[in-house]
Amino acid sequence: MSEEEKVRSLVIEGRNAVLEAFRSGKPIDKLFLLDGCQDGPIRTIIREAKKHDTILKFVARERLDQLSETKKHQGVIAYAAAYEYSELEDIFALAEKRGEDPFLILLDNIEDPHNLGAIIRTANLAGAHGVIIPKHRAVGLTATVAKTSAGALNYTPVVKVTNLAKTMEELKERGIWFVCADMDGESMYRLNLTGPIGLVIGSEGEGVSRLVKETCDFVASIPMKGDIDSLNASVAAGVLAYEIVRQRLK
Repeated sequence: MSEEEKVRSLVIEGRNAVLEAFRSGKPIDKLFLLDGCQDGPIRTIIREAKKHDTILKFVARERLDQLSETKKHQGVIAYAAAYEYSELEDIFALAEKRGEDPFLILLDNIEDPHNLGAIIRTANLAGAHGVIIPKHRAVGLTATVAKTSAGALNYTPVVKVTNLAKTMEELKERGIWFVCADMDGESMYRLNLTGPIGLVIGSEGEGVSRLVKETCDFVASIPMKGDIDSLNASVAAGVLAYEIVRQRLK
């Protein structure tokens, strides 16, 4: 499949097409269903969606009509990922292949596809072994993300998890420690950011959520000299990622 085809294959409409997408293993991020419709084929699709841990949204017919590209949705529209998601083991395998300590970037509440695409691009250039995103309240691997990543999705594993804090606890058992970005933290220049590390970045508006922040080992701030007090999420990720790179190169 060409790059252009990968980016285009995002919206799947119609009952048979959606059901076949699930059964073929295509990663589906969200499923929109006509509210109140519970006939046999729809129930079968719902079972498949739950089996694959897909987000379900029941909406009015007017909303489906707005989302539809073909106007033949039959009460079902699926949003498929532009690229397949990876597994956590893929991240560790890449680090082992390079002979490096694992370097992960975890994103909390990032809903802007341009930010996600830019962060994946930065992750690749900074040598991170993978990016982890949550299932809820976050953008998936959409066409815009794929374009903004400028090809980095071909090389950088992106893993989707149900619970970010729980995943972090599991990763701690594998030797990863975590630092999150927050303006109230200690200056990144005074922290030791070497070793197996996970960098956690939150959204511009809400920052890192409370539970995820409490799961982190350290909180790092980026020194700022201007008149405003926050950076774009992708810029903050780039600044901190390259501080990790600098310390690794010592």
